[in-house]
Amino acid sequence: MTANLRTGSDFARLSRRVSEAGLLDRRPGYYVFRIGLVATLFAGGWIAFFAIGDSWWQLGIAVFQAVMFGQIALLSHDLAHRQVFRTRHPSEIAGRIAGNLGVGMSYGWWMDKHTRHHANPNHEDLDPDVDPDILVWSKEQARASKGLPRFIGRYQAFLFFPLLTLEGLNLHFSGIRAVWKPGLRRRGLEAALLLTHFALYFSALFVVLSPGKALVFFIVHKALWGVYMGSIFAPNHKGMPILSGDTELDFLRKQVLTSRNVRGGRVVDVALGGLNYQIEHHLFPSMPSPHLRRARPIVQEYCAEIGVPYHETGLLESYALALRSLHEAGEPIRANHRDAATA
Repeated sequence: MTANLRTGSDFARLSRRVSEAGLLDRRPGYYVFRIGLVATLFAGGWIAFFAIGDSWWQLGIAVFQAVMFGQIALLSHDLAHRQVFRTRHPSEIAGRIAGNLGVGMSYGWWMDKHTRHHANPNHEDLDPDVDPDILVWSKEQARASKGLPRFIGRYQAFLFFPLLTLEGLNLHFSGIRAVWKPGLRRRGLEAALLLTHFALYFSALFVVLSPGKALVFFIVHKALWGVYMGSIFAPNHKGMPILSGDTELDFLRKQVLTSRNVRGGRVVDVALGGLNYQIEHHLFPSMPSPHLRRARPIVQEYCAEIGVPYHETGLLESYALALRSLHEAGEPIRANHRDAATA
């Protein structure tokens, strides 16, 4: 009982320190600037698209808009966590505009999935981000795998980044499936916004570009957007401990031990939308992203005080750790193939 009370109060003490530093306060000025800047760049990209016309130079716009789609998705993420607005209604309105209308991704579907991830990060039974749908994330999943995960799992570390080229399409199709089935909140609105997004997107491509150029633009844009999105989220949890049903941790340890921060300065902060401070984000999901950097030393010092490991690496090292973990997770599948070959 004493140990449970102590660990249960660990987060309360940390939360008090963070709150006293003013890091849970909203930053309306920051978000007005950030939303305005992203919206201006996004609109400017499409203005340039129409100005350039039917030219292969449009591939540069495809690259630019892949980055802009990622930045809009990051804004939708902040809105979903109520980092911008305190209440649900304006957060959902802005989130659906950014997610559904802006990039063609269902806000409601993504929010449900992401909420379950935050509740149980890296838990192989409860975190949808480590479901073995295509990749296997642990040796236990590898041993039980069948079909596509078993086929890919042998060399999944080598296939990880190539597979990310499909992540943009996966986000689109997952959103379409979500609005197709009953149960999604504000399903009609979400469907209408998705339909509007795709109608405007494909109309622009095929009005301005020849069919061949439109197809290449689409492939480049969606592939790079997928790689960007995967590169944002992969460094944070992949390669960290995978929890199972019998693992019991208090809130603070559950969040800190399964997360990893990524160093890199302001450029990385902007590119990853502040999610490189993943430990702080998981502990305080509603903390405005510009405060995460300031919360880091407080959280790091506190973890040292209570003896909780605090993991932080550089960007390239984080990718290496993620790929190494994927390779190790697939070992049972490779061993099975080796045994079958020598039998």
